[in-house]
Amino acid sequence: HVQLVESGGGLVQPGGSLRLSCAATGLPSTTDFMAWFRQAPGKELEGVAALNRDGYTRYADSVKGRFTISRDNAAYTLFLRMNSLKPEDSGMYYCAAAELGLTDALSSTWYKYWGQGTQVTVS
Repeated sequence: HVQLVESGGGLVQPGGSLRLSCAATGLPSTTDFMAWFRQAPGKELEGVAALNRDGYTRYADSVKGRFTISRDNAAYTLFLRMNSLKPEDSGMYYCAAAELGLTDALSSTWYKYWGQGTQVTVS
């Protein structure tokens, strides 16, 4: 049984920082990419950052230079460090995992496992 549990969201002022965590259990050995997605009210789900088991990373243009995705393999935890936060970064942030064969790391279509989300509000 796969579980992805996000934490670390909250209310922060513009220019502030947050670190999101995603604790993963039960993922199959075929898991390759893990990623963070976000969705603001009235907007589509957006891929923010992705990381595969070889260390390859990909970021949305809107967060490059401000967000950093990382993982602690021993603790099966994914992180997203968010600096210089802007109001437009607000939304529900979801952790997701995909198995081998993915061709677009920031497309939600490829991700099979999802967490419940953690709310980030920049105001």
